[in-house]
Amino acid sequence: MNAKEIIESGRAVLGIELGSTRIKAVLIDDANTPIAQGAHEWENQLVDGLWTYSIDAVWTGLQDCYADLRKDVMTRYGCEIECLAAIGFSAMMHGYMAFDEQENILVPFRTWRNTNTGKAAAELSELFNYNIPLRWSISHLYQCILDDNAHVGDIRYLTTLAGYVHWQLTGQFVLGIGDASGMIPINPTTHTYDAAMVEKFDNLVAGKGYPWKLLDIMPKVLVAGADAGVLTEEGALRLDVSGHLKAGVPLCPPEGDAGTGMVATNAVRPRTGNVSAGTSSFSMIVLEKDLSKPYEVIDMVTTPTGSPVAMVHCNNCTSDLNAWVGIFREYQEMLGVKVDINELYGRLYNKALEGDADCGGLLSYNYISGEPVTGVESGRPLFVRSANDKFNLANFMRAHLYASVGVLKIGNDILFNDEKVVVDRITGHGGLFKTKGVGQRILAAAINSPISVMETAGEGGAWGIALLAAYLVRNTDGMSLDDYLDNVVFAGDKGIEVKPDANDVAGFNEYISHYMRGIAIEKAASENKD
Repeated sequence: MNAKEIIESGRAVLGIELGSTRIKAVLIDDANTPIAQGAHEWENQLVDGLWTYSIDAVWTGLQDCYADLRKDVMTRYGCEIECLAAIGFSAMMHGYMAFDEQENILVPFRTWRNTNTGKAAAELSELFNYNIPLRWSISHLYQCILDDNAHVGDIRYLTTLAGYVHWQLTGQFVLGIGDASGMIPINPTTHTYDAAMVEKFDNLVAGKGYPWKLLDIMPKVLVAGADAGVLTEEGALRLDVSGHLKAGVPLCPPEGDAGTGMVATNAVRPRTGNVSAGTSSFSMIVLEKDLSKPYEVIDMVTTPTGSPVAMVHCNNCTSDLNAWVGIFREYQEMLGVKVDINELYGRLYNKALEGDADCGGLLSYNYISGEPVTGVESGRPLFVRSANDKFNLANFMRAHLYASVGVLKIGNDILFNDEKVVVDRITGHGGLFKTKGVGQRILAAAINSPISVMETAGEGGAWGIALLAAYLVRNTDGMSLDDYLDNVVFAGDKGIEVKPDANDVAGFNEYISHYMRGIAIEKAASENKD
C-alpha cells in the first residue's frame, strides 16, 4: 500500500511525545517509516520558584500538535485520519503530578528540572541504600511531606506526564516500566515497584496518618507489548477536536523519553547504549549485571522491557548553546544578512572543530537550571576565561559544545573507568547531532567511545513511541522487543560511526579538569544570582 491507502485503511500507527520544548507527533506506515508529522512548540514556566507547565498548556499543546499532523496528512495525501492501528504517548520523565479523587491536579505539575528536593532525595537514598535522584516522583512526594504541604492527604493518584495523558484518554491508570522506574525503583524480577522499598516508605510516613499507602496512588506497571487499553470516545474528541478520529484504537503502555530514545536508537539489548542530547542530556547504558554499589550521579532505571539501565541524567545541554547561536543570528540580521538558521548552526559547529582540543582554556557552564551531578542547586549560565586564554571564535564554540556534554562525561567516566562497563555500540540522537559529524566527534571525545548516528536519529522519541505502539499490534511472531527492533525495524542498520580522536580525548580531559576546578565559580554565581 502507499501512504494514503495506509492512512485511509486505518493501518497507520501514531506516536506522540511531549518533550521539554516541543510536542511532536509521528505517523508511521507498515514498514515503520514516518509518513507524516505534526508539532507544537511550548516552554516551561518558572512559577513560585518551580519549573512547571500548566494543565491547559498540556491539552492545548496536544490538540495543536494533532491538528498540525492532520494538516500535514491533508497537504501530503488529501485525506483525513479517521482510524489508526495503534497509538503511543510518551513524555519527559519524572516530576510530580498529584491528583485528588475527582482527578483534579492538586499543585502545578513540577517537572524533572526542579532541584528543590535535595533533603528528600538524600534521606530516601539512605533509607533504600539506593540512589534516589532529586527529580524522581518519590523525591517530590516526600519533599512535599517534609514541607507539610496540605495537599498530600488529598492525593489519590500520582503519575508522570505520559501516564497522565494516557490515563485521561483511555481511563487506564497504568505506566510503562521504563517511565515507572523514574518514580520509584523497580524490581527487575517482578517487573513492578520494589516491594521492600515501598514498605520502607509506607513505614516512614505512617505517623502522618494519610488515608493512602504508596501502592494505592501509583499507576500499574506494564512492560512493552502489554495491553494498555483503548482510546475512549471522550479521549478521541479530546485529542482530535475536529471529531474525525474514531475511538477504540489500542494504546501501548505510556513511556518516558528515556525509553523511547532507547527504542529509536535500537539500544534495548545489553551492551548497547544511547545518548540523547537536546534541552537536557542523558546516557542510557543497558547493563549485563548490576553495578558494584550505588552512585549519586548514576540512576538505575529500566528499558521498556524491564532490563536494568545505568542512566546519567544532566538537566542542561543545548539551551545555552542555542542562546549563543541566537546572538550570532541577531548580529547577522542587524547587518542585513539573510539568515538560514541551519546553515548558521552548521558553520558555527564546524568552526568549533578548528579550535584547540582543550578549547584554549575557555570554560562554559551551561546551567540554565540547577545541575545535581555537579551539586549546583540553581542555574546561572556562565562563560569563563582568563586574560591569557586563547579567545577566538573556534575555541568559543568548542567550549560551548564541550559544556553541552561535559556533565555527561563526569557520570560516564564512572561507568567505563571505575565499573569497567563494556558496550558494543553507543548511538546518539537529538538536536546536538543535527550538524553532521560534529556532535558525534565531540561526544566521542568526551566518553572515549565510538558514537553512531542513524539516519532516523532526527525522528526522536515520537518515532520511538510509535515503534512501541507498532510492536503492540504487529508483533505477531511473539518476538522480544530487542529482536523485533533488530529484525523488523532496523534490519542490521547500525548507523554511521565516528571513532574518538586521541588528541580530542586528551583535550577534553584537560578541559574537564579545568571545568571541575571552576565549579566553585558557578556555585558562587548561583548562590548570589539575585
